[in-house]
Amino acid sequence: MTEKTTRASMNPKLNQLQPYPFQKLRNLFDGVKPNSNYQSIGLHIGEPKHPAPEFIFKALAENIKSMESYPTSLGVNALRTSIASWLTRRYGLPAVNPETEIIPVNGSREALFSFAQTVIDNSAQQPVVVCPNPFYQIYEGAALLAGAEPYFINTLPENDFKLDFAQVPDDVWMRTQLVYVCSPSNPTGRVMSMDEWRQLFELSDRYDFVIASDECYSEIYFDEAKAPMGGLEAAHKLGRSGFQKLVVFSSLSKRSNVPGMRSGFVAGDAGVLKKFLHYRTYHGCTMNPAVQAASIVAWGDEGHVIENRRQYNEKFTTIVSSFAKSSAMSVTIPDAAFYLWARTPINDVVFTKQLYQDYNVIILPGSYLAREAHGMNPGENFVRIALVASLDECIEAINRIKSLANRHT
Repeated sequence: MTEKTTRASMNPKLNQLQPYPFQKLRNLFDGVKPNSNYQSIGLHIGEPKHPAPEFIFKALAENIKSMESYPTSLGVNALRTSIASWLTRRYGLPAVNPETEIIPVNGSREALFSFAQTVIDNSAQQPVVVCPNPFYQIYEGAALLAGAEPYFINTLPENDFKLDFAQVPDDVWMRTQLVYVCSPSNPTGRVMSMDEWRQLFELSDRYDFVIASDECYSEIYFDEAKAPMGGLEAAHKLGRSGFQKLVVFSSLSKRSNVPGMRSGFVAGDAGVLKKFLHYRTYHGCTMNPAVQAASIVAWGDEGHVIENRRQYNEKFTTIVSSFAKSSAMSVTIPDAAFYLWARTPINDVVFTKQLYQDYNVIILPGSYLAREAHGMNPGENFVRIALVASLDECIEAINRIKSLANRHT
């Protein structure tokens, strides 16, 4: 008697997804033994390491019994009001409506992904999702699983990593339904200018696409007098009432050093958010009630955020000054975020592997964060260095990176 076998049907779109950058990194290091004379230092993952404020943990603990009840998809009014107040303070906005223009989400990552599933209309001619290159890999995965075609805008050093919308031909804009932007950028740290926002809004009006602005690094910058401009702020200054076809995504993960809380929000066009909320009632991504309570107090306090920036500022100032004394690699302080986007003297993948093997430091090859587009991979010969470890660890790691770079110059 032969055993009957069956093959379960799977979503074929999953086959279009590339391995995630950290899976590629594990494969690169497979079989490699790092130099045991050095203590391991990991600067490859954008995971904050500064201590979170105690008052957040206190709020979590005091509200632990709130988990005896189901949370709603829209979250409690007190949380949405706290977020609305923060938005008006931070960006100088008129009143943001907490009932229609804000939805709490479980971190910006899940919302960035699920948003495409809401926006993309597969009944139209092959839809397109435009995004920067290099980019946060969620944008591509969200586009592909929504049945859209990703189209990349290469951000290049010779153009100061600006979004050059002229790279997108008219026939592609005609099919574009969603544009992801990231400001401050992961990995370059560049903040979009008002001119870029103006161009993007004009294109959105002309071709009728939605803008998803990933702003999870907005609160890590290096001059207290020059906070990065956000999408809602740009829309307001340009007289775009109601934030037409614009939704921004933000999070407490980097701002308050609580990535494990998975707490963020989306805000913007009330009509778009109404559809997104409808989607989320079926998706089931509701925020833990205790996390909501802790998020309320987190969005209401700026003191811990200022201290967070001070620590990053100290690291960046020290590290960039150290690099300036070496001709092997050239880096500058970015506009914002906690990454150094550094050019390597040799191939970025080879450099990363040698650094791990010889100096026990882990960073991320820039080519892993980008795709081949328009005849090039704009991440090649760059590495992303996340300055999330302690100051002493960052200094030690940078000294090792410089030692390797000097060997190749």
